[in-house]
Amino acid sequence: MAGGLSSALIKIVERIVPKRWMRRYEVFMYSSGINFLAAEYLIVSLLIGIIGGLVAELFLHPVYAVATFVALFAAMAFGYPYWKITKRIEDMEKMLPDAFFYLASSLRAGISFSEALEELTTTKFGALTEEFRRTVAEIKKGRPTSEALRAFAIRNMKSPVIYRSMMIIIEALERGAPMSDVLVYVGNDVREILRIKQERKASTGMQVMFFIITSGFIGPLILGIVAQVMFAMSTGNVTFPVGTIRTILLAFVALQAIVSGLGIGVIREGKYSAGIKYSLLLMVMGIVVFQGTSGLNIGI
Repeated sequence: MAGGLSSALIKIVERIVPKRWMRRYEVFMYSSGINFLAAEYLIVSLLIGIIGGLVAELFLHPVYAVATFVALFAAMAFGYPYWKITKRIEDMEKMLPDAFFYLASSLRAGISFSEALEELTTTKFGALTEEFRRTVAEIKKGRPTSEALRAFAIRNMKSPVIYRSMMIIIEALERGAPMSDVLVYVGNDVREILRIKQERKASTGMQVMFFIITSGFIGPLILGIVAQVMFAMSTGNVTFPVGTIRTILLAFVALQAIVSGLGIGVIREGKYSAGIKYSLLLMVMGIVVFQGTSGLNIGI
């Protein structure tokens, strides 16, 4: 019965969501390494959002229940897979120079490039080893080596470092360049790029901490105290629409967190999309601090 219900839900989701979007989401899920069908994972995310919304409605205002549903659904459906992809790409980028140096040493030992790739599949380079195993499997099935490497690059296009490196290697392979020298050159180039990225993160640490403290703690704390003050002043002949004002202040806290998170993404990694995870973190921090401060009796 449970299987029949899940099948019915999957069919409903596939009918509601356009096929073009579903195909893109399937690629998104495949890149994240989550072993679910796209429709199945959407249903799981939807159920988690509904459960969280119902729990929030029992203890909070219905508006917060809707916000909880949206936040949990977005976090499960898009946030978690995006985090998995980001973590996987970071791990692959760290291992890429060592993998290229390993390939170069194998080629200098006198074996062919295809044999060196196959030997690489026995090493422990994490997710990068899995990608090379897939590439070698495609080569064994008859796919040209350059085409298999190009598929490798396209699968990991979200990483400019991996994509650019693989395309350089493909071009060198097609032109008959000395591959051991090219691999060493590309490996050193990747290592230098990663070093610059680490230096950028280290040099922007104070700015990031400023955003986190102001948007995740200090700002929501001050606004929570303001809400308390206005509630205390709503006595006698002076009244304020405290509920409306609290909602406006809460929306401001959330908006400030989103903008600050995107700013952190630009500062640390040079792109707005990298700031989505920071926006979610700051928004949760800000809402918790604001709700806690505005709900406490601080003796005003």
